[in-house]
Amino acid sequence: MQVSIVTLFPEMFKALSESGISSRAIDKGLLTLSMVNPRDYAQDKHKSVDDRPYGGGPGMVMTVPPLASAIHAAKAGMDAGEKNTDAVKVIYMSPQGKRLDQQMVTELSQCQQLVVLCGRYEGIDERLIEAEVDEEISIGDYVISGGELAAMVLLDGVIRQLPDALGDADSAKQDSFASRPLLDCPHYSRPESIEGRDVPAVLMSGDHEAIRRWRLQQSLLRTKERRPDLFEQLELSREEQALLDELC
Repeated sequence: MQVSIVTLFPEMFKALSESGISSRAIDKGLLTLSMVNPRDYAQDKHKSVDDRPYGGGPGMVMTVPPLASAIHAAKAGMDAGEKNTDAVKVIYMSPQGKRLDQQMVTELSQCQQLVVLCGRYEGIDERLIEAEVDEEISIGDYVISGGELAAMVLLDGVIRQLPDALGDADSAKQDSFASRPLLDCPHYSRPESIEGRDVPAVLMSGDHEAIRRWRLQQSLLRTKERRPDLFEQLELSREEQALLDELC
């Protein structure tokens, strides 16, 4: 997968390129990550990428020319073989976009080439979105200072889905939301007891079927209690309904 980030703060993405699972994915050649700074394409001596909004109001708006040039440069810099830049998906991280979920993460992990646009200030000129952006994505109903952190959240989720990115191939399959809107079960490790809090006996029983049933039951209970909105989306199997009934 090839990913290019259009950002005024490329240094922020060292958190991805130099740390954790994403860093290892890059080292394995599963992902290439590059940065394009719109300031490099600004035409005035001050390297301006923003201007006052038409109609008045507070703040500044990122302008079309440097952003468009940066996106085109990001596409051109990708090894597309036949150089079909239409195959490159351009994403804009925006609180006005569709809310990110696991299904979207999984779908994006199938893309070979992504350009992720990170806005700043009051946002970007709508004409740039209309002309260059394929999809707007939000990480939640709140506002942060720019798209960089949101882009890192998106990419971390996507990278986890790449084949061989995780040490254990089953890890991603067992995550919350991996296949259904279901939260993960509780997890425990050594020591067996900490300040009177013990590991559930079933997890030390060696009975794999009992452990599977306990974990499923806990996932169902946790989802019902913590995310009733997700629980309502579930179509429970007979076994799942029985496991919940045992708790009543």
